[in-house]
Amino acid sequence: MQSKENTQGWWWKQLASGAVAGIVSRTVTAPLDRIKVFQQVHDCRNNRVNMFGGFRAMLNEGGLSSLWRGNGVNVLKVAPETAIRFMAFEQLKNKLARDPENVKIHERFVAGSLAGVTALTTVYPMEVLKTRMVLRTTAQYSGMMDCAKKILKEEGAKAFYRGCFTSMLSVVPAVGLDLALYESLKNRWLSRHAEDRANPGMLLPLGCGIVSSSTARLATYPLSLVSTVMQAQESQKGSEPVSMIKTVKNIKQNDGFFGLYRGLTASLMKSIPAISITYMVYEKMRQFLGIATKP
Repeated sequence: MQSKENTQGWWWKQLASGAVAGIVSRTVTAPLDRIKVFQQVHDCRNNRVNMFGGFRAMLNEGGLSSLWRGNGVNVLKVAPETAIRFMAFEQLKNKLARDPENVKIHERFVAGSLAGVTALTTVYPMEVLKTRMVLRTTAQYSGMMDCAKKILKEEGAKAFYRGCFTSMLSVVPAVGLDLALYESLKNRWLSRHAEDRANPGMLLPLGCGIVSSSTARLATYPLSLVSTVMQAQESQKGSEPVSMIKTVKNIKQNDGFFGLYRGLTASLMKSIPAISITYMVYEKMRQFLGIATKP
């Protein structure tokens, strides 16, 4: 039997664990996140942008610091997003499970999906700001507040939630798969091998995170790409809102079916270490704060 899922502990400890995990992982992998977005938006059949070419272009345009461009807004977004996602997941999985002592993988998937929607809805305006800040040219915005003011003035408040539905279509299965696979793999390994279940070490969350994140990313990447492209198109002055279906058709027409996977290498190189680091830091923070999973 799998271990009893631990829902005890102060809510602020769970939020703090998720927030710290998100901040650490996102800052470490910020350059890879920027090159991923750069490839998703600028790579096409007539303008191939490989990873090293993208790095060179960004370095030439803004220097070394440009690799972390938009990381401030990224951190402000990811800290509450990760905190809310983990907090919601910890609460929902036990409430949705028929047997809280033996939570099934499909119950984790549903809980993870709902947690992802909750977190995304809360912080989506920060996601829009992040994309604009990452793709901006030098001196386009003086900072995050300037970016927000210009979006509000030129496009209205609704611009902060453009593409939200498309993002949800990718977030729901991605977060659900990731959390469900991670916890199921971790608990299966612990039930068979670990003597000290409260302190599984660093390699276990790293290994489980690699498998869960890569699987979830491969399964949902086209939707993530479409969402990013839609946000980038809408950030251009004078552009008309583009539907998700039309965006998919344009990508396939210009780049073929595999155009829906452009930037995948950079995405995997960013998401796999980012999510693995998130899980490692999250588990250590839970242990440090006294809310680590116990038998």
